Parts: sequence; C-alpha cells; structure tokens
Amino acid sequence: MEWFSAEGFELARQVLQRGIAAVFLIAFASALAQFPALLGEHGLLPVPQLLERRTPRGFTLFRWGYTDGRLRAVAGTGVVISALLVAGLPQWGPPWVPLLAFLVLWFLYMSIVNVGQTFYGFGWETLLLEAGFLAAFLGSDRVAPPALVLWLFVWLVFRLEFGAGMIKMRGDTVWRDLTALYYHHETQPMPNPASWFFHHLPKPLHKVEVAGNHFAQLVVPFFLFFPQPVGSIAAAVVIFTQLWLVASGNFAWLNTLTVLLAFSAVSDGAVQAILPVGDFTPQYQPEPGWFIVLVLAVSALLVYLSYWPLKNLFAKRQLMNASFNNWHLANAYGAFGSITRQRYEVVVEGSADGVHWQEYGFKGKPGDPRRMPRQFAPYHLRLDWLMWFLALGSPGASWFIPLLRRLLEADRATLKLLRHDPFDGEPPLLVRATLYHYRFSTWAERRRTGQWWIRSESGQLVPPLSRPRTAE
Repeated sequence: MEWFSAEGFELARQVLQRGIAAVFLIAFASALAQFPALLGEHGLLPVPQLLERRTPRGFTLFRWGYTDGRLRAVAGTGVVISALLVAGLPQWGPPWVPLLAFLVLWFLYMSIVNVGQTFYGFGWETLLLEAGFLAAFLGSDRVAPPALVLWLFVWLVFRLEFGAGMIKMRGDTVWRDLTALYYHHETQPMPNPASWFFHHLPKPLHKVEVAGNHFAQLVVPFFLFFPQPVGSIAAAVVIFTQLWLVASGNFAWLNTLTVLLAFSAVSDGAVQAILPVGDFTPQYQPEPGWFIVLVLAVSALLVYLSYWPLKNLFAKRQLMNASFNNWHLANAYGAFGSITRQRYEVVVEGSADGVHWQEYGFKGKPGDPRRMPRQFAPYHLRLDWLMWFLALGSPGASWFIPLLRRLLEADRATLKLLRHDPFDGEPPLLVRATLYHYRFSTWAERRRTGQWWIRSESGQLVPPLSRPRTAE
C-alpha cells in the first residue's frame, strides 16, 4: 500500500530499531549495577517501603511485591532482548516478532521507572519509554517501514527540540541575552573531559553557540516535516547540535537518543547522495492486514494523546519533562530552563580518629581538583546526578542521610557506587558532608597547579555522624 509504506527510509528504521535497543541495553545494565544499592531491599530508598506506603503511579511488575532477585530478573531479561534487537535477529521474522520484543522492553523498563522514585525522575526515562513504544510498530525487515510511525517519530523529535527551545526562551535571561554558555559548561551536572576547554572558548563564540542553539531548537524542527531533501537537512542540523552537546558534557543517553530519533527524517536517498553506498532497500513483502489496522489504531491513539503536550508547548507555564498519562506516551520535554551561575559540590568525608578526614571519591561528579572530568554518557550515574541537585539545595535528606549511614557501615553495595573508598572497605568512625564552591581553573592556574578545579569551603552541610552504639 503506497500511502501506508515509507519506502526509501530503510536506513532510518535500522538506526531507530537497533539504536533504541542499544539505549535500552545501557538502561537495563545500569539498573543491574545500581538499582539494588539505590532502591533495592536494603537501598537508600527501598522499593518495599514505597509499596507499603502507596500504590505506584502507572504499571509496574513490582506492584505485587519487590525483591532484588525479581529486579535482576527483569533487568537481565531486558538486557538479553535488547542485545537480540541490536543484532537484528527479531527483525528477520514477521512484523509481530520485533513488535512483541519492543513492547516487552517497554513494559519491563516502565516497571523499573515507576518505582524508581527520585533516582529515575529524569526526562530521558520517559523519552526512552516513548521511543521504545514507537519502535515496536516499525515492522520487520520483511515489510516497508510505516510512514505514520516515522511521522510520529518526527513529531517526537519536534516536541523534544522545540519544547527545549521554548523552555529556555521563557526561562533564564541568559538564554535571551546569549550569555548562557558563559556559565553552562562549568555548572552543568557532570562535566566531561572537554568541558574545561569548551568553557574557555572566547565569549563571542559562546554567544554564537547560543544563537545557533536557538536556531536549531526553535526554527529547524519545523523543517523536519518538509519533503526530502529538506527533512534530511533539518535532521542533520539536529544531529550536529546534539553531537556538539555529547562532546561537551555528560547527559546520560539524552543526546545519543535524540541523535537516533532524528534519523527518522533522514531518507536513504539523502545518505546515498553524500556517501558512496549502494541501494540498501530490500524487496518488501505486502504488509499483513492486521499490522496495517494496528498501526492505524496506535497512530490515532498517539495523535489523540498529543493534544496535551501540544497545548503545553504554547502554555504560559510550560511544563518541562512531564508525562500526561500513566503509560509515558506523548510526553512534554525540555532542559535547562535556568542556568546556575555558581557551582557548589557536596564533598563527603570520613574519619577513623575524629581528627584526620579523608574524602570519598565519586565516579562522575567533581571531587579531587586535580582529577580530570571523565566521560560516562550515555551511561547514567544516578547517585552522582542526585548529588548535583543536592548541592543546588534540592531536598535530599530521604536518601542522603541513609547514604552517610551506609558509609559508616562500609556497606559493600554502596561503596561499589563510588570510585574511591579511603578506608579500603573498613568502616570509619565518623562521616560528614561539606559544601564547597568549585570553579574551573584558568589556563595559568592549570599550568601552575595541574588542577582542573579551584575550590573553597563554603560551610558544613551535615555535621559529623557516628555509628549507633550497640548495646553491651
């Protein structure tokens, strides 16, 4: 059916299906590595206690009980199915095989997100869920990708980019006067190895970057809907700007996933016009009737659900990273509506004698001023991100005090979340949390001291805590 099929977009489908599956693989692997220590039976915010207090919003397999073993089974199953999709094996079969595989990933990851509390309260969680749901209806290698589903992917990219652009223009004045990047690279949640160098670019170039960002997010998204080759050119602009963000910071899989989604507007012909590749469009079979009916029904549902995020785009009080239904479909997106001007970090220290204090090292967040920031994205270090919010004044006593208690116990699962334990697995006598002001060193300071950061103490966040005395 010519009106139903999008022949000439085979590369787009391959990138979408395999790329989204690869991000799911990272997300499930992250859950295996971090969820038990953060949210497990003995975690900082235990899911069993959450289930005792209230019923989680939306679907979750853990509604009927949580154990760390069940979490590992869910995440492990997600890793296996994701890996099969990355390899392209389910796509060799009829359309119902990859459809079922992606819907299982969607249900499994939604089960984790809906009990993840603040550690899973990030916009890219709902973005991955929405993208995974859409990927289920791209069909298999036997049939042409459905045009309606590709259009819904483009609509997702539009909401993601235009929503982010609008939240910036409505938010902080530094976006409107083009000075946002005077601060952003230094104060972003988790700088990467290049962030120091980006920060020290000339200020006029920073203004050009911000203007280019506004163009990419407020103008270019409209051209994604245009006929080829305009749609592919617009997608290339989105991809380039997202890769620029990948090069300058750690934002988990947000930028990587956006790059993948933008390929929904890239035609095979546009790629062939640039790269010396042959025709990679296979000979398709006719679409099964049930598949056509299902795609039409799902498309109608998502168009209906799109009323709320569309309304939000033009609302005076635009919501950022909001879900309007329990299934994490047709969401609102946005990022960095405000830019912090100063960077503060919470430094956690322990003492074995009450006199000498030694610092715990986190994997991603700044700590030791001489340690170059590392690259972790598209992997997501959830504890490190929450530490950034804590330093901004976000309420964190519900999980941060338990973190300090776990350090006093030298809890092995908790220590695995860190880069460095100064006590080599032995429990300290005391722990405390101190607030420091951080800024990037200048070129001269970097040459003289070898430090990437210059820091100064700003005050005590949590006074020294000791282990509870045991009854003799």
